[in-house]
Formats: sequence, C-alpha cells, structure tokens
Amino acid sequence: MNTGAITSYIDVAQLALYAFWVFFAGLIYYLRREDKREGYPLDSDRAGGVRVQGWPAIPRPKTFLLQDGAIRVAPREAVATRGPLAAEPMAPWPGAPLEPTGNPMIDGIGPAAYADRADVPDRTAEGDLRVAPLRSVPGYTIERRDPDPRGMPVVGADGVAGGTVLDAWVDRSEAILRYLEVTVAAPAGERRVLLPVNFTRINARRGEVKVKAILGAHFADVPGLRHPDQVTLLEEDRIQAYYGGGTLYATAARLGPLL
Repeated sequence: MNTGAITSYIDVAQLALYAFWVFFAGLIYYLRREDKREGYPLDSDRAGGVRVQGWPAIPRPKTFLLQDGAIRVAPREAVATRGPLAAEPMAPWPGAPLEPTGNPMIDGIGPAAYADRADVPDRTAEGDLRVAPLRSVPGYTIERRDPDPRGMPVVGADGVAGGTVLDAWVDRSEAILRYLEVTVAAPAGERRVLLPVNFTRINARRGEVKVKAILGAHFADVPGLRHPDQVTLLEEDRIQAYYGGGTLYATAARLGPLL
C-alpha cells in the first residue's frame, strides 16, 4: 500500500458522517445554551426558590458593546421593576391559570404582558430615531393612492368613537407606517396616544379607522409617551400589550369559551 492511501482501509465517508453528527450535536448544544441569555431562570410557583433553567444550564455572563457605546451584560440577574403581579391563581396547584385582580390590560396580565425593555428609543443604523411622526421627518409622506387616516375618527369594537387621528408615525428602517397618533378625551384633559397600525382597518369609503381589539372608552387609558415626538422600546411594548390584552379582556364575553 502506498503511503497516505488511508482510503484503502478507512471508510472516510463514514468518518465524515460521524464528524458531522458530532459537530451538529455541538451546534445544537451551543444554540440552546445561548438562547437562555434572555428570560432565564424562569419563575416557579413552587416553594423553596426553585431555579428553573432546564438543560443545558444558563451560560456564563457575556459583555456586549452596543453601537452607541453602551455596555450590556447577558444573562443578567432579574431586577424587579414592577410590583407584585395583579393576579391570583385560580387553583392551588403550580401552573394554574391566573385570574386578574385589577385591570389586566394595564397591569400586564396574559396577552397584555410586556417585557421590561430599555426605556430608550430605537434608532436606525445612522443614529436617527427609527420611529417618528411624519411631522418631524421631512421627505416622508403617505402615498396619494393610499387612504390618508389623518383626521379620521377612530372607532372601537362597540362602534363608539374613541378619538381622532392626528398624525401617522413612520418606521424609517422599514419604510412603513407603524402607528397612528390619536387624540382622545380623558378625565384629566385631552391626551395623545399611539395606535399600532396592525390593529386597525382604515375604511376610506366610510372615512373611519376601525379597531376591533378594544372599545371606544378604552382609548383614554392607552399607555402614554414621555416625549411627544418619540417612543421608547419599553413604551412600544406597553402600547402593543394594551391592545393585545384587549383582544381577550375588552369585554366579559371574550373571556368565555367559544363552545
């Protein structure tokens, strides 16, 4: 046998297959561990401070340098930024469904839950505000062949008008409308709140914006903005969660079974 002719007595194809299996198993292990940098360990209803992390275990903290120069460490120890959960278990066993004790759309229960994201606005690769009202971004406008919702009343699932569209907010990274800015009447005076476009149906023929997720009266309680011309990541999550929670909690009839 000539020197180096290993294929004469070693099945190279089978070795390559085994090597691929080892590599693929390692890749799955690595990815499964890395996806635990957010959201773990899970909270447990069991007593004794059970640490729910599954297999593989949570990886060691890693430091990430962000584009703006900020530093973030993940995973990080969970920091409680909200008070006790405004809900109680419906049964005594662990994992029982939760029953809200207050206003679940505001308290962040069930489909109204939101993450404690950074309370800073998202930005484009150039450093500009990613989501901003049309009034503050020259060069952006609504295509003339599309219905312009500005000035239209916003009607809830009960047919009651909850406010009027003042402006539209554009996502400059995606070049799409992300929110409608709505003026609503509230006990403390007129407010401006955001309405996610994906929860709307703009009816140009009737000249109105229909929202099935919530009722007309609910627009007064939509989470507000700290700054009138920008929205933070945390504010976006809370706003989306409010409308999402309305799909279940807006009326008592939505809580019952379909059959």
